[in-house]
Amino acid sequence: MKTLKIEMIHDIVCSWCPLGYSHMINALQRLNITADFHFLPYELNPDLSETGEAIDRFFERRHQWDQSQLLNYQENLTAVASAAGVTIDFTKRTHYYNSAKAHQLMHWAESYNRQQELNELLIDTNFKHGLDIGNPLILLDLVEQLGLDSSKAKQVLYSGAVDKQLLLKKQRVQELALQSIPAFIVNEGTLISGSNSVNYFEQVLRSIE
Repeated sequence: MKTLKIEMIHDIVCSWCPLGYSHMINALQRLNITADFHFLPYELNPDLSETGEAIDRFFERRHQWDQSQLLNYQENLTAVASAAGVTIDFTKRTHYYNSAKAHQLMHWAESYNRQQELNELLIDTNFKHGLDIGNPLILLDLVEQLGLDSSKAKQVLYSGAVDKQLLLKKQRVQELALQSIPAFIVNEGTLISGSNSVNYFEQVLRSIE
């Protein structure tokens, strides 16, 4: 069985990232390929406050959308997500939250080889339950669900220290000059941008030796 290293460039608040992740997972399963997943940080809204921003206010401010435009977008997104096996519940997901601390935790989880599991928990936490993924208490609950040392995770989330390795990851992503996320780097050489379809991912993965 072939094993690929896949580095996913994502943001926890990116609505299309869990779709791309699901499509990639399905493509790997179809091809009977195992993957060593790693995750690289990309913050779509780094200037969001700690309390976040209501989604309707965000789209009104950023795109001048009215309520009907927003509802149409959300209905379409929910349908596409459902087809990909992803639950997005906008009755609970009312805000966009700052994802900086969630990325810190994802980086920390890499040393325990638990990034992929944490990513899946964060997807449910944000999109299904609408919880504040910028709140350290909510993030620490995820750490406990994974059975990891919450005292060490607490130090990471509350210390305010700058992790040089995390900065290097961010710099690496910036150098790629991506137009959108998600994006996937396969075996450190092939860059795939977008959430794409399962068939598309399957076609690209077949071509990688």
